[in-house]
Amino acid sequence: MSKAFLSANEAAAYGVMLSRPKVVSAYPITPQTTLVEKLADFKAEGKANFKYMMVESEHSAMAAALGVSMMGARVFTATSSQGLLYMCEMLHYVSGARHPIVMVDANRSTATPWNIYGDQRDVFAMRDAGWVMLFAESGQEALDTVIQAYRIAEDPEVMLPVMVNLDGFTLTHTYDLVDIPDQTVIDRYLPPLNTTNKMDMKAPKTLCMTVGPDFHSEGRLLQQKAFDKATEIVAKADQEYGALVGRSYGGMIEEYRCDGAEYVLVATGSAAGTTRIIVDKLRADGKKVGMIKVRCYRPFPKAYFESLGSRFKGVGVIDRSISFGFDGTLFSEVKSAMYGSTAVMQNYIVGLGGRDIPKELIDEMFTRLEKRANGGAEDEVQFLGMRW
Repeated sequence: MSKAFLSANEAAAYGVMLSRPKVVSAYPITPQTTLVEKLADFKAEGKANFKYMMVESEHSAMAAALGVSMMGARVFTATSSQGLLYMCEMLHYVSGARHPIVMVDANRSTATPWNIYGDQRDVFAMRDAGWVMLFAESGQEALDTVIQAYRIAEDPEVMLPVMVNLDGFTLTHTYDLVDIPDQTVIDRYLPPLNTTNKMDMKAPKTLCMTVGPDFHSEGRLLQQKAFDKATEIVAKADQEYGALVGRSYGGMIEEYRCDGAEYVLVATGSAAGTTRIIVDKLRADGKKVGMIKVRCYRPFPKAYFESLGSRFKGVGVIDRSISFGFDGTLFSEVKSAMYGSTAVMQNYIVGLGGRDIPKELIDEMFTRLEKRANGGAEDEVQFLGMRW
């Protein structure tokens, strides 16, 4: 194992290289660009032997990846924001045809207004596209999660595409010391892709087929069953990775200092790192607080949130996205899963368009949550850190 000072984009690129894809299909878009540039460097320097396909659009990048996967080869691509939206048609093709493509999405706001900075409106717009969705908190987790993503995607009982999400700029362009596992270790963890869901002249079959009303529902049922199985495989892949390299992330959910907590915040991605700092500070001041980090959004950890019951007095959800006309996207699902819970809930919509989420704002969330849980006049859904 070696160490390097890397951005999360660069760390993810190392994860890709260690996973030994046969093909990388690439089209640059801010803030994803430095990831595919790093992969191009690996190719140019002779450190990797994948074929590097430069395509003309994000739609083409995913179409090319689908073609590679249909031939039974491991493939990688990456995108962000408008590029992810442009891919939308192909995302559904890939999932419905059950091809285990891994993609990194450098999370970024969607237009209009045009904005190149980070929030999570792009990924949540694709929540029903049939992709497993994982979120990284750090550059280290980015590297490790990319590798785990292939193990999850290629499991014979899953065979679904996986999207690894990195907060734009907050993670993609900030640097930290990252442990890079040895290739021999990753080769033990991630064997070559072996699938029968591919084109084979000796055993011809139809892929990406047309299916009418007689069997269409059965195909969707098989997808749903694969997601049900993925809840188990996400946890298993993380545990087995931890056993080999000494790092794991809780599978689908990580609880941080939740034992004995009365008030908890639910967070994803880089916001979880800031929340940890405030949890430690408030714990030192005698406050009974904690954090629940959602690492896997699809499949959603429904059973976990259903199990919370009356465990906490208050549950606040940090959202970097909003479903206009309703609530924060993550909040709506947490609230649904916790139906019947005695916990008071509150939603904080922050960090849109790359606006910072400072420690003071996280501190304020805990204050507002405690106030609402004790009968204070607090709205359930709140935009915080606003200019007015």
